[in-house]
Amino acid sequence: MTETMDAPRAPGRPRSIRADEAILESAIDLLAEGSTIEALSIEAIATRAGVGKATIYRRWPGKEALLHDALRRLKPPPPEPPGQSVREDLIALVGMSGHNPDPRVSKIMPCLMPMMNRSPEQYRLYQELVEPRRRMLREVLRRGVELGELRDDLDPELTVALLTAPLLMQRLLRAQPDLDERDLPARIVDAVIAGIAAR
Repeated sequence: MTETMDAPRAPGRPRSIRADEAILESAIDLLAEGSTIEALSIEAIATRAGVGKATIYRRWPGKEALLHDALRRLKPPPPEPPGQSVREDLIALVGMSGHNPDPRVSKIMPCLMPMMNRSPEQYRLYQELVEPRRRMLREVLRRGVELGELRDDLDPELTVALLTAPLLMQRLLRAQPDLDERDLPARIVDAVIAGIAAR
């Protein structure tokens, strides 16, 4: 018996990173093109990615798990703020609200909003996606309190909502078309700081 025949055989074939990429990108593309989460099927994703359904099921137990990974890929955690000042860090983090360089995000996120009200799983996913930015905002606010720049009795959760909601609504819905988004993060931060600055 030869040495080659005696060598142990690795179980199964190695997972293809290229197939993973194609599957996740196909799911994102289909959502961006108008498919709802309810209508999106594993078969449609497999056809778009050029793989068999079995290839997908070897990687994900179902559509929910696949979409979870696809949306995480689409909205990665934000970079750490520069740490220059409380105001500048807040402006940097607020400026990320509703912003993503991938143009597909602006088409997909509004479609996910109704799903969050109907699906606890989708709601949990959304919370997981936005929590890293909220955590960074809380840390900057805490630093502002420790430095004596911000009131020590501020409500961090309410303050985070006041900082992030206006720009998110503006970018998703264009609620106030006359507002200039280029300076809006700074204006929002300055307006909120006026109410939470230390006396």
